[in-house]
Amino acid sequence: MGLSSQLSWGVQSLAPQHSGPALLLGTFVSLLVWRFLIWFRLRHIPGPFLASLTNFTRMSWVSTKKAHLIHQEIHQKYGDVVRLGPNMVSISDPSAILTIYPMRKGFVKNDFYVPLRPYTKKGGALPNVFTALDEDLHMKLRYPVASFFSLSNVSKFEGLVDEVLQVIDEQLERRFSSHGEIFDLTEWLQFFAFDVMGTMTFSKRYGFLEQGKDVGGMLDAIAHFMRQAAPMMQIPWLDKVLYKNHLADTLRPTPGTNIMKFVGATIQERQKLANENGDFTKAGKGDFLDRYISTQKNDANIPPWFVTAWTISNVLAGSDSVGTVMKTTMYNLLKSPQTLEKLRTELVAANVSRPYPRWSEVNNLPYLDACIQEALRVHPPFAMPFERIVPEGGIHIAGQYIPAGTIVGASPYVINRHKPTYGADAELWRPERWLEGDPGMRKKRDDGLLTFGAGRRVCLGKHIGIFEVKKLVPFLVLNYDISMVKPEAFAVENQWFFRQTNLHAQIRKIPLETVRSRA
Repeated sequence: MGLSSQLSWGVQSLAPQHSGPALLLGTFVSLLVWRFLIWFRLRHIPGPFLASLTNFTRMSWVSTKKAHLIHQEIHQKYGDVVRLGPNMVSISDPSAILTIYPMRKGFVKNDFYVPLRPYTKKGGALPNVFTALDEDLHMKLRYPVASFFSLSNVSKFEGLVDEVLQVIDEQLERRFSSHGEIFDLTEWLQFFAFDVMGTMTFSKRYGFLEQGKDVGGMLDAIAHFMRQAAPMMQIPWLDKVLYKNHLADTLRPTPGTNIMKFVGATIQERQKLANENGDFTKAGKGDFLDRYISTQKNDANIPPWFVTAWTISNVLAGSDSVGTVMKTTMYNLLKSPQTLEKLRTELVAANVSRPYPRWSEVNNLPYLDACIQEALRVHPPFAMPFERIVPEGGIHIAGQYIPAGTIVGASPYVINRHKPTYGADAELWRPERWLEGDPGMRKKRDDGLLTFGAGRRVCLGKHIGIFEVKKLVPFLVLNYDISMVKPEAFAVENQWFFRQTNLHAQIRKIPLETVRSRA
């Protein structure tokens, strides 16, 4: 008997048979028994007592914007298997990854992901590849476009990425390098990530780099959307009550509404151009939006809303997550100058082109790869457990039995700090760890990294992120001397996505001969 049937039986068996005060008393007793049954079935899993009683506890943790640190402290106190909610268990042992996130069907997603869906009155909450709960819907969304995200296809965008590199190069030199002005590097890395994704998706930049600001308030809207969604992910039904309904959206439109309007208008504009030209590829130069529209147009089984779902994924996750990896990499390189110089030496020795590195030159550099892997480890873009539902039969993890119907998950931030896997210094930035040990240990580290998820739901845009970071980081390291000003001001907030700000820096353009002489 599964969780839902057990609880239904418990409540029905105690349902009151009388009216008036007896009805109220019986209902109250039934609710108490129902709550007790939920608590009792996971009583053997350690964790904070208050968290075992209500999900409002973990919602309060998320509201602090430091939930990743709280989760880590709980695991340090209670062990690899801990209870974070009445029906939620968190795992910190990487050996459990393939159990919870297998290639086969079984561990389905729960409503945790629904608050991440943008909402409109007309279409409701829009699922996408990441937030689809139903496995069949997930495959219908993923399969037609998966090949677009292969490394071989992503690398074909190199010319477009170089155009954006040229823009950021011109802006950094004109605005900051020539004047020695202090600026927030995190803003410009975010501008770059979004303008690259805009170019790949729409064949045009949003204009963040040229204007040096959040054009149209898009970045602020996305940040607001994530701030709103993150606490709701702990109690998804509350999201429906407060935000995802017609009345709530009328009184106070959700931040996702503006994002949806932008995407919808852009798609309509592209379709209009395509109809006028009679050719989608001429309208958008073979960008992601062209491919999405063509895919839907050529398959009668694909509904038009799939195009919106695919496109909005590019706008949201495709840009914000990459920006996090860029910021993490540059912050830690600047904070640990010896790793920065070691990387610069490798790039020079490999004769990496200036000003704009070629993909073929940076695709397979050991220390660059180690730096990026370490950035992905210490600050993964997503910083809460990836939740799943335990299937019938339950599971055994780290000596603990977790019954069917339980929500189980692992946080990339926590699991990426597993000391038996990553070393006693797992809290520290040390890229060299990825180059140490025998092949078996290296594979163990690779397999334990949960940053992009795992199994059948692994991140579709993984190669885009790696491609962008490998183009940008060598560009900055080879072309600019960058120094941090007030490194203590650097701030990190957990809003589902990590939000990093205040990397105050000064930069100076490096002449070519200076770089060579350093090597």
